[in-house]
Amino acid sequence: MYKYDAIDRQLILDRVEQFRDQVNRWQAGELTDDEFRPLRLQNGLYIQRHAPMFRIAVPYGMLNSAQLRKLAHVARKYDRGYGHFTTRHNLQLNWPKLTDVPDILAELAEVDLHAIQTSGNCLRNITTDQFAGVAADEIIDPRPLAEILRQWTTFHPEFAFLPRKFKIAISGTEEDRAVTWFHDIGLHLKVVDGVTGFTVIVGGGLGRTPIRGQVVRDFLPWQHILSYCEAILRVYNRFGRRDNAYKARIKILVQALGVEEFAKLVEAEWAHAKDGPATITQAEYERVAAHFGAPAYETISTVDAGYQAKIVEEKAFARWVERNTHAHKVDGYAAVTLSLKPHGVAPGDITSEQMEVVADLADRYSFGELRISHEQNVILADVKLADLYAVWQQAKAAGLATPNIGLLTSIICCPGGDFCDLANAKSIPIATAIQQRFDDLDYLFDIGEIDLNISGCMNACGHHHVGHIGVLGVDKNNDEFYQVTLGGRQGNDAKLGKVIGPSFSAGEMPDVVEKIIQVYLENRHPDERFIDTFDRIGIDPFKNRVYEGRAHGKAKVAQKEAA
Repeated sequence: MYKYDAIDRQLILDRVEQFRDQVNRWQAGELTDDEFRPLRLQNGLYIQRHAPMFRIAVPYGMLNSAQLRKLAHVARKYDRGYGHFTTRHNLQLNWPKLTDVPDILAELAEVDLHAIQTSGNCLRNITTDQFAGVAADEIIDPRPLAEILRQWTTFHPEFAFLPRKFKIAISGTEEDRAVTWFHDIGLHLKVVDGVTGFTVIVGGGLGRTPIRGQVVRDFLPWQHILSYCEAILRVYNRFGRRDNAYKARIKILVQALGVEEFAKLVEAEWAHAKDGPATITQAEYERVAAHFGAPAYETISTVDAGYQAKIVEEKAFARWVERNTHAHKVDGYAAVTLSLKPHGVAPGDITSEQMEVVADLADRYSFGELRISHEQNVILADVKLADLYAVWQQAKAAGLATPNIGLLTSIICCPGGDFCDLANAKSIPIATAIQQRFDDLDYLFDIGEIDLNISGCMNACGHHHVGHIGVLGVDKNNDEFYQVTLGGRQGNDAKLGKVIGPSFSAGEMPDVVEKIIQVYLENRHPDERFIDTFDRIGIDPFKNRVYEGRAHGKAKVAQKEAA
């Protein structure tokens, strides 16, 4: 894990004092609300429905145990004793006092944490695969290059006030687990004829206008990734719209120009910067990569007999191992996902006490480090198989061992209308109602792998467009309703879901999901996942079942299709 040096720490401390002065000047009336707004946003501070929301950066999802203990302390001292992990790895506090934020930032700086550029029209947190460095299907560990990108994007003076926010994701595995196709820039590491480089994807995004990104360069040598991203951002900064926030994202620009013309502009801009000072040297790469060397793994030649026995003896443990552990590139180890999706709790929420438990588990069993996934869970990346039973017992006692990873109740969900000022509808109660309806582990395991994502508004913080089942909160005459999409997915074959028809009331949603699941179970082939069945039979059987007996709804569907 990257360790900050004296320069890194001084930058953070200077930013703390800068923001403390800005808060004081705003309180004294020396800064207007409009003047203060971009300053607080680039320090992670929103004004939400009931209180400020404060977003803390977790670069490419990595934390150490000391940092997590500090987050637990901050949540307990300055908030209500819990935080919320987001789909971009960050931690949000929903109830801090605005005037406490400088003090929070000062405490975070003690463990090399900050909130820099977690909001605002700037370069946001770099994200990557939660199993980076340990994934069995990894081609190249993306973390050193993610860190170099993080350093380059932080305080970049030219891109501090872009037309809109800007997000970059990087993947180094055979299977994309970083949703790269739906980022402003998506980067796929690859090796061609022994040379390492990137496929560069531009113009993806969810939100009001969901668009799958397009390849602007099939192969770019890794040394040039900073200068090439700079060329992309300069083209965006020059031509991106600033007159309409809904049309200001780079995805709109790429669509307007066409990907071929956009790529030409980027290549022309890059010609001025190629081989310039932004070129990454081998020495710089090795300096950063040294922070991500393999920990002191033990040589384990045989599977632990005690672990094997527990798998046979305890069905609950075996279920947890099946759903919550993942293949590791080193024999005798596994990556463990601690579920933040127990029934009855807002997805992604974690208490201060649970954070401290996770920190202890990381110290004891995973070299003191942990990861946050965009699915809003916590990962211990380096656990010996022989330690899995102990980890499971301790995680279970803390409410962190629900064996539902990849199953229907492991819902991705934004805070929605309970907190967010932008939301059209609540998200958390819908997630809770669906979890309650499917509160039978045997049934969940029979249903198998399925992604259900919920967003409270078109900003799509819950990634509803790429859920196998997506749920979007909409406002209909000041009432909360929910639109359903089917067939979305992440991964190499990333696709947007299709709207099935008119929206539903909150009370209807558990029945709607159950009917969708029934159609799948009635039509699936042996060992066929939900998404495979959907691709084979199409949307109509699901639509017909959901709207069966709903004459008014069926009429609207017919009108829409005729139009």
